[in-house]
Amino acid sequence: MSTASCDVRNVVLVGHTGAGKTALVDRLLATAGPPERQNGDHQLAHTSYVGHADPDHRPSRSVSLSLCSVSHRGLTVNLLDTPGYPDFVGELRAGLRAADAALFVVSAVDGVDGATGLLWSECAEVGMPRAIAITHLDQARADFTAAVEECQRAFGTGVLPAWLPSRAAGGGVRMTGLLSGRIVEYGPGGRRESAAESDRSDVRHAAARAALVEGIIAESEDETLLDRYLAGADPDPDLLLADLEKAVAHGTFFPVLPIGLLTERRADHDRGERDGNQRDGNQRDRNGRDRNGRDRNERVAEDRGPALAGGFGSTELLDLFVQGFPAPAEHPLPVLTRPDGTACDPATGDPAGPLVAEVVKTTTDPYVGRMSVVRVFSGTLHPDDHVHVSGHGRAAAGHADHDDDERVGALSRPYGSVLHSVPDCPAGGICVVTKLATAETGDTLSNLDDPRHLPAWTMPEPLLPIAIRARGRADEDRLATALSRLAVEDPTLRVVQDPETAQLVLWSMGEAHAESVLERLAQRYGATVDRVPTVIPLRETLRAPARGLGRQVKQSGGHGQYAVCQIEVEPLPPGSGFEFVDEVVGGAIPRSFIPSVEKGVRAQMAQGVRAGHPLTDLRVRLVDGKSHSVDSSDMAFQIAGGLALRDAVRSGGVVVLEPVLAVDVSVPDEFVGTVVSDLSTRRGRVVGMDPVPPPPGSASSFAATRTVVHAEVPESEMSRYAIELRSLSHGTGSFHRQPHGYEPMPPQLADSLLG
Repeated sequence: MSTASCDVRNVVLVGHTGAGKTALVDRLLATAGPPERQNGDHQLAHTSYVGHADPDHRPSRSVSLSLCSVSHRGLTVNLLDTPGYPDFVGELRAGLRAADAALFVVSAVDGVDGATGLLWSECAEVGMPRAIAITHLDQARADFTAAVEECQRAFGTGVLPAWLPSRAAGGGVRMTGLLSGRIVEYGPGGRRESAAESDRSDVRHAAARAALVEGIIAESEDETLLDRYLAGADPDPDLLLADLEKAVAHGTFFPVLPIGLLTERRADHDRGERDGNQRDGNQRDRNGRDRNGRDRNERVAEDRGPALAGGFGSTELLDLFVQGFPAPAEHPLPVLTRPDGTACDPATGDPAGPLVAEVVKTTTDPYVGRMSVVRVFSGTLHPDDHVHVSGHGRAAAGHADHDDDERVGALSRPYGSVLHSVPDCPAGGICVVTKLATAETGDTLSNLDDPRHLPAWTMPEPLLPIAIRARGRADEDRLATALSRLAVEDPTLRVVQDPETAQLVLWSMGEAHAESVLERLAQRYGATVDRVPTVIPLRETLRAPARGLGRQVKQSGGHGQYAVCQIEVEPLPPGSGFEFVDEVVGGAIPRSFIPSVEKGVRAQMAQGVRAGHPLTDLRVRLVDGKSHSVDSSDMAFQIAGGLALRDAVRSGGVVVLEPVLAVDVSVPDEFVGTVVSDLSTRRGRVVGMDPVPPPPGSASSFAATRTVVHAEVPESEMSRYAIELRSLSHGTGSFHRQPHGYEPMPPQLADSLLG
């Protein structure tokens, strides 16, 4: 397996949940074969390599980034499989950071959803090369032509098919290459490529080929090929393939390939499989999956060799990665700085240059320990190298700035659950590094004598709070360690110990993300927790000015307690805080005891009076009092100050204040009315709207004009807004929240709270 920088392709697979990304990676791995079976022996049954590589794998849904490396035509292809569910967008961002090109996986049955469209627009803004794989073409309702047309409407111009599928005799699939002009047939005998050129008299084929050729010539800017094409000469397929990589690298030309399983003679295989299962006692779940998590279609294909296990289109897709996607050196490198923020020379992607690498994923294996997926941008990483670990710019997310020196452990490339050792990892490569004790996701690895730092990539803000409580004492002992490790692995998870409510709150991306975290706590670390209602920190203030008298007079033998103070309390405007004014005249209270009264008032304010919530926005004026030459003390006047405040609040009445958030909601124009109406039901006030035009040159239908709605909403109404906005906007909305202050709670809600 080649590891030279020019012989590597880093591809991230993205798409909505259920589009078949993980299944597609499995088929690509089955087609290429694992490293230990490069001699072509594929008699062993293929299993889900990606699923077994992920310790948190769910048969129905991927929840984390997975890396698999395969060899095809002498090149190394690093496949980064990302979760499609919006809750795990942090894993998606990590995959985009590590890759040089993106493969958008679109189901021919389900089409393109809003989240995929937004991701396409983000990739367009940075010019990332992209291609599209249409999956589930073996389903009854699948239509490749209709799926391509939907992608063209959603993603704009430049989306053109490179292969046309059709049904072949015997239930197989016949694929026509629009560039090579050759025919590939998939059937019971496996994959067979025809030596004869395809029939170009077919109108559909001729129109699709003409559009594809014109698209490649236009985007590759090959003047010689353009002149020959305009002169009526048929372009040489080898020249078109040479220009394909240039066209894709520009980020404006997007080839489309069909992908699917072979379904011929399924009934015979199903019958034989049922008989075999009865003999070996293999058990299946209610979804028809066996103990290895494989469904019936996968098992049928696996029993008939790698070409059929990979389905149709897998070999052609691997060819596209090798021939059409750019090498790492052609992808723009991130801007570098020193750990202290000063400028430094840019990275060149030279394997002989200074080391610059980034940790894109961190996980913990019960046997191997901590494993870090590392993308090398410059230089070459070797086992046992001493490197500088730099992490800056993520303090707001709970990751303090740090600089450490560590020694690199073993280097390997994963093929499912198996790690294959490699002697080094040059610039452009991705590898797994073991035993990096302090490196976190997003940290930079560089030379000790020349430390560098890569700026942290943009991560979404976790906006769903989940309050938890350890179920038992043993769980409590394990919880702190487990949460610290999970926070290192997952940059979208924020752990907060609220000092006011004394609750442990996990800020997650959504309900599925939260459930995944709780499940990992229990299964991986043995820390079982219970979810409890999230407490909103309320405040109290005085309704009207009042006077209060505090008396602490006790005599029970020996030294007694004597303190009397009289105060006048008045409410202040919101956000004013607390003021204490000394207006005592004539020495009614000795000067040494004035601070004692203030201390007692502040302590009572922190404890609250009516519902136990802290008081705020008050001015307390100490106007009179009495003392005793023997029995007065600091503690007596502290108690008297608190009693005086309680007396004043009983006379003036209490107003309950609730926290209000300043919320900015960004949605496409078509959902503005729905969002505004929903905010109104949450007692929110819309204070403004700002239109946001689409990025220049964007042709995607999902890059239409958006509007940012500015509103002020009570925090108690926003606890599950991250989930509800996703439903309201069909996955296309986002929002940001920040504290705005405290406002009076409606009387009916306050009365129920105060009883």
